[in-house]
Amino acid sequence: MQDSLRYKGMREELIKKLRNSGIKDEKVLNAFNKVPRHFFLDTTFAEQAYSDMAFQIGAGQTISHPYTVAFQTELLQLERGDKVLEIGTGSGFQTSILAELGVKVFSIERHKELHLKAKNILQLLKYKTQLKFGDGFKGMPSYAPFDKVIITCGAPFVPGELINQLKIGGIMIIPVGEGVKQQMQKITKLSDSETKIEKLGVFSFVPMLEDKVK
Repeated sequence: MQDSLRYKGMREELIKKLRNSGIKDEKVLNAFNKVPRHFFLDTTFAEQAYSDMAFQIGAGQTISHPYTVAFQTELLQLERGDKVLEIGTGSGFQTSILAELGVKVFSIERHKELHLKAKNILQLLKYKTQLKFGDGFKGMPSYAPFDKVIITCGAPFVPGELINQLKIGGIMIIPVGEGVKQQMQKITKLSDSETKIEKLGVFSFVPMLEDKVK
């Protein structure tokens, strides 16, 4: 795989579109400029990699629209060194954006095929991340608490176990809903028994499912 001047130019055009769509965090936009999205797609789709589209990545899963990735990332209000739990590694693109922002990424994927592919590409790009093949509903309790949690699939409900693994003052970004569309929620953990929920628009994700797939 190569990252040519042509692809870099396409990334610059994508960043202009993201900025025009309301993404304001320059750190997030800069991360998009550095991560070669076409590396995460089948070569058949390489020329469309920087359009604001979702693509199939295998196992019935998709790589999210760039705007969706940027929107969720911006909502996390990341600080360098944050411990971030990602549910749904998928292609590894969102994982790479997080790593490029200088946070410590812990990511879970329930599909073995995607877990292995993401692991290989993240190693190729030299991002240091903690990847796990497992059930996202269970999180990674041995590494908790996390400063931030991001769920990149449509959750039928807010998993209590993931709230438990979020530190007080921490933020979770999660699309909630069982249908085709989900409500994006920003959940701030105020105490062990209280959270603040903000609803931030309707999106469409593949469903978050329990257990892992061999």
